Parts: sequence; C-alpha cells; structure tokens
Amino acid sequence: MIYILAFFVPPLALLLNGQIFSAVLNFVLIVPCLFFGLIFHVLLLVPSAHAIIAIYHARENRRHREIVEAIREHGPPPGSRP
Repeated sequence: MIYILAFFVPPLALLLNGQIFSAVLNFVLIVPCLFFGLIFHVLLLVPSAHAIIAIYHARENRRHREIVEAIREHGPPPGSRP
C-alpha cells in the first residue's frame, strides 16, 4: 500500500515511512521536475521513482538488521558454515 502512495504522493509516503530527510529532498525534487516535465514528460516520474526506491531500500535495511540481531541473539542457523 505504501508503494501506491509513493507513486501518487511521494513526499507523504516518505514521511509516513519515517524518512524525513528523503521527504524534504523529494519535495525539492518535485519543483524542477514539474517545470521541466512539461517538456520532457519522463521527468514527472522521477520523484515517484525516488520515493519507491528509498522506501524499498529502507525496508531492506530494516530486514537485514532484524536478521543480524536474530543471529547475534540465537546464533547461526543449523547447518550453516562457520
């Protein structure tokens, strides 16, 4: 659901995901993209693409931290190489 919001309202999706700096950057990015997007239409997708990539990257970082913490707490899974 957050990805749909990121496509249509990128700064709001980044704020809801807890990425304040990325939301501000995205909002600043929207201004020139709207202006130059009238000529080069593909630029209208840049803020949405930035938001989707930033949200995906943040979720992957969270997942990685959770796995590392689980390995630190419980040890490596059985059958894994040392």
